[in-house]
Amino acid sequence: MHSSIGFGKPESEWVPEHSGVLTLAQPAPPNAAGNFRRLFSGLEVIADFVTVIFAFTFGYLLYYRFDLGKHIHYSGKVVLGVAFGLAVIIVLMLDRVGAYARGNSLLRVRETEQVVRVSTQAFVVALVASFFASFLFSRWLLVITLGLVPLFLFIQKHFMYLLVQTLHSKGYGIERVLIYGSGHTGRRVLSVLRRSPKLGLEPLAFVDDDAAKVGIKVFEMGYEKRRSAPVVEGPVTRELVSNYGADLVIIAIPSLDHEKFVRTVQEVMTANGRVSFVPAHSPATNSWIGYEDIDGVFLASFNKISRWAGYELTKRLCDLLLSIFLVLLGAPLFLLLAALIKMDSPGPVFFRQTRIGQNGRQFKMWKFRTMRDESPAYEYSPNASSDPRITRIGRFLRRTSFDELPQLFNVVDGSMSLVGPRPEMPFIVEQYRPEHKQRLQIKPGITGLWQLSGDRAFLIHENIEYDLYYIQNRNFFMDLAILLHTLVFAMRGV
Repeated sequence: MHSSIGFGKPESEWVPEHSGVLTLAQPAPPNAAGNFRRLFSGLEVIADFVTVIFAFTFGYLLYYRFDLGKHIHYSGKVVLGVAFGLAVIIVLMLDRVGAYARGNSLLRVRETEQVVRVSTQAFVVALVASFFASFLFSRWLLVITLGLVPLFLFIQKHFMYLLVQTLHSKGYGIERVLIYGSGHTGRRVLSVLRRSPKLGLEPLAFVDDDAAKVGIKVFEMGYEKRRSAPVVEGPVTRELVSNYGADLVIIAIPSLDHEKFVRTVQEVMTANGRVSFVPAHSPATNSWIGYEDIDGVFLASFNKISRWAGYELTKRLCDLLLSIFLVLLGAPLFLLLAALIKMDSPGPVFFRQTRIGQNGRQFKMWKFRTMRDESPAYEYSPNASSDPRITRIGRFLRRTSFDELPQLFNVVDGSMSLVGPRPEMPFIVEQYRPEHKQRLQIKPGITGLWQLSGDRAFLIHENIEYDLYYIQNRNFFMDLAILLHTLVFAMRGV
């Protein structure tokens, strides 16, 4: 989400005085959900440690079995010793980048980015160390390990993700949540909580002061409207919090006036609950916020984003090489899809449309045609497979995202990248507000954070948070993580 929500348990709880000023009280005793998170975090550390040792050992077996390099034989004690040392380094580096933090989600792309980045950095350290080691160390073994460690960690973390989902579904480690406000912000909060099971926050209901909304169900954002929460009548009172057994109330009304905000906090904390809120003011999208604790005063500062100078050049080189490789590899599939499109309905195989790229430049974007030839070229895209404009083969192409494959030609000619914000049509860009225009700072992409989210069911610029996060935080390892998740995403046929 664009605005942040403070989910972390503070060392001291805030309790209100009668004057409405919030003051510090004694720390609250640890609860079952907190104990569960600490236990699961420790389990993650152990799982990562064992996975790295297993990946390195398995890599050595492959190295020995296929007679790679100079075929240096190492004793089992040496292999396990090196694997143990590498596991310690990687776990410490993962902890340093916050891999075991509670809110480490963001469609799990952030988690994958950390795994890829730390594995690569550990590989570089090991490679340098191998030149100074007192015994001969195989570079081939290091290369194999570089591939296996992030792959095994990715698979292991997926199973840990499924495990925590299962445990939460059985009621372990859950904190019950009320969301104050059922508008757009509240709905986004619901979606974030539903898609981030590691948080362990279970939305019970929305609380809304608008009596007309009471009784309706608000669904999470996404294509499949499976999960929802009912709206109950507000305001938030201590009795309401107690009746629902809520542990946390999230104030999802950024424009809530100060008096009502303080009163809501007082009511929740009187019922021994905690409060988080979506702030009214978001940071500037061309800056990054740094935090400092100076003698107990917590300061947030706007800092310029620093990025490796060779990032753009490396990204362009990877875009070019990978897209050419994929075009050559996918040539038979291209021909098959072209034949099916021609057989299914009259019209051209490809659909070319003017889109807006980096710095507002126009370019022609390629796609496989999925709609009938007589359909208007510039309208809002269909958001349902039952749309009569979509052809039979077009439904399949859209469901599998195969219709996007010709955009590899756009990547080759430099108008697009493999990873980046989706390019919009000119008539939509003309309606952009200043915050939306931030999307045009970088080259558009075939895939990205928004494309991986459930919010694909809505207009791109209505969910700008994903693109702004990517623009602020993009790096080589995040691009690799997004591409990996896109591959899994496409294989599942989502």
